[in-house]
Amino acid sequence: MVERHHAEDPLARLRDRTPVLRTLAEAGAEDLPFEGTTVAVSSHLEPKTGIFIETLRDAGAEVLCTANDPGSVHGDVVAHLDAEPGITAFAEPGMSEADLDRAHVELLDRGPDVLATDGAELLAKLYAEPELSTDGVIGCTEQTTSGVSRARAMAADGVLDVPVFAVNHTPMKHWFDNVHGTGESALTNVMISTNTILSGRTVVVAGYGYVGRGVATKARAIGADTVVTEVDPRKAIRAHMDGHRVLPMDEAAEVGELFVTATGNCRVLRGRHFERLRDGATLCNVGHRDVEIAVPELAETAAEVAELEEGITRYTLPDGREIDVLAEGKLVNLTGPYSQGHPAAVMDSTFGAMFLAARELAVSAERDPGVHQLPERLDKDIARLKLDALGVEIDSLTDLQQRYRDAWRRDDIV
Repeated sequence: MVERHHAEDPLARLRDRTPVLRTLAEAGAEDLPFEGTTVAVSSHLEPKTGIFIETLRDAGAEVLCTANDPGSVHGDVVAHLDAEPGITAFAEPGMSEADLDRAHVELLDRGPDVLATDGAELLAKLYAEPELSTDGVIGCTEQTTSGVSRARAMAADGVLDVPVFAVNHTPMKHWFDNVHGTGESALTNVMISTNTILSGRTVVVAGYGYVGRGVATKARAIGADTVVTEVDPRKAIRAHMDGHRVLPMDEAAEVGELFVTATGNCRVLRGRHFERLRDGATLCNVGHRDVEIAVPELAETAAEVAELEEGITRYTLPDGREIDVLAEGKLVNLTGPYSQGHPAAVMDSTFGAMFLAARELAVSAERDPGVHQLPERLDKDIARLKLDALGVEIDSLTDLQQRYRDAWRRDDIV
């Protein structure tokens, strides 16, 4: 393992909180499963991602890394990674969307073997840019809902010609990261950024997938009155049975004080809703991209736009109502002034799953093109590593119980 000095290492304070990645790095340094493999990582370039990138490198990979959002690039992390052997960074703080686009193309020109993505940005770029090709790409691992949706759309279009592991859709990602990581980090950043309390306020959560469920459940747990908007009737029923009010956004817009979009879709909050918002409403987003809140439309409608402070933009409407938007409608838990993303303990398991998925692509037989579930054995491996790190022990099946579970003729077993 590479010797690292904490005083000069921006990742140091989180290393003890990522025991799964530490275990994988130590094992990978011995058997080098990625030796001869170039892995391209596109994600939020902050400390936890940095530890994941180093874990891949320690396991033998040459790592090319870039951002998927200019607003979540940490300059000290990029500088640290770029100075490390076996790692090349294609990002810098303050870069524009155009700069990021060029960085993605430059990275992909290097011909990576495996992609490890957040939002499927690099994967989509391979098909969108005529000068690029998927020739030589073994496969991709994707950690977000929106990224898996994009990969499935590529498959439905007949475009996708490489295998993609839908890491986001594994139980360890859904149950742990999406519910708890996003729920806690989003609300924590909202409260710190605005210096307000959520108890007693009406919080509207758009979307009741795993992320939305986590946000709504945790908001209610600290005393908020919660409202959920949905387009899926099954998720709407689930929200209702979980104790939240379920309303169309047209109605929710009139009662909400804080709005959190978590759909992965676009224009969830738009002009017709802005007309109904209460004075003093606050809008923020935890979906993948900054398109869930129609911020340009709000700006066109406003009589005045002012930066109250870093991370808070106030839009004063012609009738005098004031609407605040956090982090410019980008990911509030990653691009706000106090944002640190998901807790390290959460990303430890998510990046662990991404590591195992990438390793599976690098060392296993070829898979057919398309979107694949992460093998259950790998998801269970991550759960076991996490339980070990937490010091939690569980039961195991006896031989008799295993035979009973596997049999359909059971009378002669017990």
